[in-house]
Amino acid sequence: MTTYAALLAGLIVLALVLQDAFEVMLLPRRVQRRVRMVRAYFRASWAVWRWAARAWLPGPQRERFLSIFGALSMMVLFILWAGLMIFAFGLIQWAVQPPTGAISGLGEQTYMSGVTFFTLGFGDVVPRNSAGRVIAVIEAGTGFGLMAVVIGYLPVLYQLFARREAHVLQLDARAGSPPTATAILVRHAESQGLDKVDDILRAWEIWGAELLESHLSYPMLAYYRSQHDDQSWLGALAAIMDACALILVGVEDIKPLQARMTFAMARQVVLEMARSLEVSGTQDVGQARLHPAGFEEMLTSFSDAGLTWNGGPAAYETLAAARATYEPLLLGLADHLLIALPGWLPDNDGADHWERGPRGIIARRLIGGLADGSISAGTRRGGKRTRAGRLRDQLR
Repeated sequence: MTTYAALLAGLIVLALVLQDAFEVMLLPRRVQRRVRMVRAYFRASWAVWRWAARAWLPGPQRERFLSIFGALSMMVLFILWAGLMIFAFGLIQWAVQPPTGAISGLGEQTYMSGVTFFTLGFGDVVPRNSAGRVIAVIEAGTGFGLMAVVIGYLPVLYQLFARREAHVLQLDARAGSPPTATAILVRHAESQGLDKVDDILRAWEIWGAELLESHLSYPMLAYYRSQHDDQSWLGALAAIMDACALILVGVEDIKPLQARMTFAMARQVVLEMARSLEVSGTQDVGQARLHPAGFEEMLTSFSDAGLTWNGGPAAYETLAAARATYEPLLLGLADHLLIALPGWLPDNDGADHWERGPRGIIARRLIGGLADGSISAGTRRGGKRTRAGRLRDQLR
């Protein structure tokens, strides 16, 4: 390798890495350019990780394995950037050394580059001319700057992740685990709280806008998984979109305006995330998540909860048309990210996360009874312990 070729190669690698780091950590806007180092890195690494998870690991083990990818991929990316910059500066230093005297090899110059990049300052290998000294100063500043930006970048990344997950966790009591549109509407109807559904949908409209802004700027957040295997940002989004579709098609007790606004924002999230991750929707949704028998079961649960449904005789077909506008992209994203989408009906055998653990059934019955008035809040009645009092005693 000639010195000119080494100098050119070093400058090109350095420019590509610096551009990549700037776009990932500092540029608060989606980059439209398709040829990017970070894009190739995440596509290749996720393809390998996804293949390994599907081929070797079942059930919960697969979820634990997949949950590692987000954080691990970022750590490896930082190491990759540092390694490439050290090698690039090593090439440049090797190219600018004086042609006379003892010329140090590329390996020694790469070692000196690493020592300079991390500002160790051993002094056993030093530049031998003015150009080398200037390059060493520039490299030391670059390395220090990169580490400072990384230290400031990670908290921002995890703050965005935490803000996303806070709303997902709130759906546990409101929509079940995993969350479903039927559970959202039935639980609020049973508690005479349908007037609060608009507030929930408004909060999720804001959540969708925040997620769209953060995940387009930092697409790697899509690979960060939720705390529980049956919860995910994509599953929560699916449940909210399903609830909006039901309200727009036939739920009379809730005004459609907020449902329309939330649905529009949520569909934009799905569309933009599919573009960002280069995911195409499935060709045919069909009865993948809601078959006719399940639809009739859902209507029965609405009637039992006192929820007024007036979708007409063609309600299933109308709902299928609405589903076709977003479910293909949801299913495509779910397949790409290996996230299980919830159905439309809740799992009657599954308990919410807050109901699990010791005395969870007692807590559920007590809170439910106090909420619907079937259990008195008093502690004594005619000198005898009330049901609420007995349950409280068991909870102590």
